[in-house]
Amino acid sequence: MNTILTEDEKQYLLKLARETISNVLNQLPEPVVNLAGLSPNLLEQGASFVTLTRHGDLRGCIGSLEAHQSLALDVREHAYQAAFEDYRFPPLTKAELPDLNIEISRLTAPVELTYDAPGDLARVLTPGVDGVILQDGYRRATFLPQVWDQLPQAETFLAHLCAKMGSPSDAWKHKMLKVKTYRVEEFHE
Repeated sequence: MNTILTEDEKQYLLKLARETISNVLNQLPEPVVNLAGLSPNLLEQGASFVTLTRHGDLRGCIGSLEAHQSLALDVREHAYQAAFEDYRFPPLTKAELPDLNIEISRLTAPVELTYDAPGDLARVLTPGVDGVILQDGYRRATFLPQVWDQLPQAETFLAHLCAKMGSPSDAWKHKMLKVKTYRVEEFHE
C-alpha cells in the first residue's frame, strides 16, 4: 500500500461491495470489474477485509492478510464472502440489505514483530493502530486495528485474540508466539 486511496476510489470500492451483495441477493451475476478502466491503486495487488454491520452489530467479516489479486477484485470477493460465507452467521437476506453498513479495510503487508519475552508483547503493540496476527503452531487469528475500540487494553486484546485462535487466553503471557502487525486504511458508507 504505497498511496492513500482517493475519495473516488473509496466510493468505487464501497459501491462495488454493495452491488456484489445486492446482485447475488437478486440472483444477478456479480458486477463486472473492468480492469482496463481502473486506477493504479485499484489495480495494484491488495489485501482487504470487508466488514458488514447491521444496527451497529457485526453481520459478517471476511478478508485476506496477503495480497494476491487486484484490490478491486479482492474487495468484490470478500464482500460476497462476508455476506454469504461467514460461518458465524446465516447467509444475508434481502430484508437485511437496506440496514446493512459496509466497511472496507485495506491492509499494509504484515511485518514480523520481534519481542524478547512472552510478557513483553503487550508493551510493544500500538493500541488503536496495529492490526495483529498471532500464530501458535498451526493456529492463527487476527484482529483488525478497529477491534482496539472494543478492547482498548493490550492485555485484554491479546487474551481475546488468543481465544479466537483456539489457544488459552493467557498463552501470550507464557510462550513466544509468532506475531505480525499491519496497518489499515479504513473507510465505510
